[in-house]
Amino acid sequence: MSDDRNDVQSVVVADEAAAPRWVGIIVVVLAIVSLAALGVGWSASNHSKSLEQTFATQEQQTKQSEDVLSQRLAKAEDTDAQLAGELSVVTDKMKLTEGELSKARLQAKKIKEDDAQELAEMQNQTTAQLATKASVDDVSKIGTDVNGVKTDLEGTKNSLQMAKGEFGTLIARNHDEVEELRRLGERDYYEFTIDKKNQREKVGALAVELHTTNTKKSQYGVTIYVDDQRHEKKNLTANEPLYFFESGARAPLEFVVNQVGKDKITGYLSVPKSNGTHAQAAVSGGN
Repeated sequence: MSDDRNDVQSVVVADEAAAPRWVGIIVVVLAIVSLAALGVGWSASNHSKSLEQTFATQEQQTKQSEDVLSQRLAKAEDTDAQLAGELSVVTDKMKLTEGELSKARLQAKKIKEDDAQELAEMQNQTTAQLATKASVDDVSKIGTDVNGVKTDLEGTKNSLQMAKGEFGTLIARNHDEVEELRRLGERDYYEFTIDKKNQREKVGALAVELHTTNTKKSQYGVTIYVDDQRHEKKNLTANEPLYFFESGARAPLEFVVNQVGKDKITGYLSVPKSNGTHAQAAVSGGN
């Protein structure tokens, strides 16, 4: 009987001794799981902070890019506005120049018609006076004088077989023809010689800068300044007229080069009588 009790007590003691061992294992496992969970949570927290910093940096860069694009867009709009303003000014000047040319053509046509009408009236008056007042002898004498005048006029007409420019002006080809046009008294003429390249020379109311000459083709290139406006002309031919309008003038200035030499041009500037007060002495070296 006592042996049975001892056996039962031994089993109970063994069970009590084994129970704490399992509990320890479970506690260790739980501790390991807790540590792993803490590690995962800490890693997730760091990753989240890293993503937040990355997003903040990207957002700042995006904002800076937007600011730069906004500035470039504003600058482009200002440039477009300036170009539009300049284009408008150029368009207005072109319209003004076309209007001046049209007025000049109309005025030249009117002057030509007026001259023809005055000549016809003078002929009619002369014929009427001869028919009513002159005797036969006087008529004969006057007829001789008239024939002489006609002969002189025909000679002058033949000597003035010159080409006419766009505005009806006669184009002189040399000094003698310039003198003939000067005697007509319709315009003022300023002869010049320019023998220096790339230097501004005063020619009447113009400033002329000679750049190139081609003696074989009788061509030249110049830059002409009129009322602070710059006009660059290339491959111009001798006796080819150029026309320029001064501010407020109705009739044009006429610039003609008659001879092209080596680094040298010779010609004249024709100025309307109405613009005579604006013209100045020809450049030094002119004929």
